Amino acid sequence: MIKKSDPYHRLSPVGDSALLLELGESLDPEINARVLGLDLWLKQSPFQGIKTWVPGYASLLVIYDPLEIAFPDVAYWMEGCLHSCPKAELCSPKQVEVPVRYGGADGPDLVHVAECHGISPSDVVRMHSSHTYRVGMMGFTPGFAYLMGLDPNLATPRLATPRTQVPAGSVGIAGGQTGIYPSESPGGWQLIGRTDCVLFDPAKEPHFMLSPGDEVRFMALDESRVR
Repeated sequence: MIKKSDPYHRLSPVGDSALLLELGESLDPEINARVLGLDLWLKQSPFQGIKTWVPGYASLLVIYDPLEIAFPDVAYWMEGCLHSCPKAELCSPKQVEVPVRYGGADGPDLVHVAECHGISPSDVVRMHSSHTYRVGMMGFTPGFAYLMGLDPNLATPRLATPRTQVPAGSVGIAGGQTGIYPSESPGGWQLIGRTDCVLFDPAKEPHFMLSPGDEVRFMALDESRVR
């Protein structure tokens, strides 16, 4: 169980109808697992006045109806949830394989990422596709999954000037994380490949291919243009 001796947590009001629970200040897999475990717990423990909540890497935003419940009551409820829910460990996560064409027009920044680390583009592909990633949170655009587990040796800063148009399915790196653009949009991540997987489809149920807690493996396709 989560005990009071566990790492700090902070509850803060956000406007007049939301509460932000912070469990840490870093991109830490263990903290993220606590957030996702709490998310699963709340789905099974509805509370009157709570409209929805949004899990982040190290935080949980709880949105409530101020006409039904006040902030102090939400905060008290959240304290109880923290000390009542099982320690956040993900059980039987969904495993998803994502085929990727690395390099060339599909991955215009692959060579740059390789040069940043003094390795070859094929090394980048091998390192990127040899890890299992976990969806830490969703955001930015519908269906965009922030993936944890990138090899630290591939961590690369965002572009100094973001692109105004990034194709749907683009696989990128930004700092110590990787992700896939679900739809065409502006973006500043280093693009190393592209997939034909559809990550967001409003006409289907579920709308999103990936959800927090899922595990992702990238597979390099034969037509990847790397050397």
